[in-house]
Amino acid sequence: MADTTIKVDPAVRDRLQELARERGITMRDLVAELAGATPTKEELRERYEETRAYVEEHFLGRPYTEEDEKAGEELWADLEAGRIGEVQ
Repeated sequence: MADTTIKVDPAVRDRLQELARERGITMRDLVAELAGATPTKEELRERYEETRAYVEEHFLGRPYTEEDEKAGEELWADLEAGRIGEVQ
């Protein structure tokens, strides 16, 4: 595959260079790693649908609802705020 040039501000270039150096890889490999690890909107949508189907089949035994989503968000907020301990 042919190489190409990506133009970025010097500050961005320096940051990429530092991140690559810390990881012991080239900037080329760092950019490839970042691009490969960052999902597209379509990949995120697919992941959501697959997760939802799994939860419905293996945990709920019924369709996932808005109420389930709200309950999950509230549980997560309570855990982050320290209002409840570990869920068993």
